Amino acid sequence: MTDLRNQHADDPRQGFIALVASLAAASGPDGLTLHEIRDRLDERAFGLMILILAIPCLVPALYGVPQIVGVPILILAVQMLAGRVEPWLPEAVLRRRVSKAWLERMADFATKRMGWFERLSRPRLTVFAEGWAERAAAFFMILATLTIVLPMTNTVPSVALTLLSVGLIQRDGLFVAAGAAVATAWAGALATVGIGLVVGAGWAVGLLARFGG
Repeated sequence: MTDLRNQHADDPRQGFIALVASLAAASGPDGLTLHEIRDRLDERAFGLMILILAIPCLVPALYGVPQIVGVPILILAVQMLAGRVEPWLPEAVLRRRVSKAWLERMADFATKRMGWFERLSRPRLTVFAEGWAERAAAFFMILATLTIVLPMTNTVPSVALTLLSVGLIQRDGLFVAAGAAVATAWAGALATVGIGLVVGAGWAVGLLARFGG
């Protein structure tokens, strides 16, 4: 079977943006189900499926969509981490329908805002984009997805997911490394804020107890 990543790597200008646009063009009035989208991606392109799911989440301060697409992204990333060759999704998830309007907006966003991803990405440092590195990338995808579902915090982890996905599609180790760095930094920042809030709340409660007792 032909590896889609090899096709896109050989011709980066006819890569994932054209594919996203083709999904919008092929959709009927009711859009496409995730099952139909998966089949059009030839059922093997983990990176492509995760990228397509992550693109809508690049819109700043989005709520609702990240919480919905986060589930299939997690399922796919866990399969990558386990070394599965072809993506699998539960039938209940595959039956979810993506509207034609959403597909068109996604294609428009990809065409207008993501051209530089394709222009800058190319096969390089492939040791960080193949084999064991795919499992490592899957770990960072999981890390990013766990933060993408938090309300109003979707853009930065979506950038991480996009960089990781494009890196795997184009076999660009530099993009994979950049995505891993963004995911790690964002998760670390959120953890620091969370710890600070817990410690600060504890300090405030203690102070109130001291002066109120």
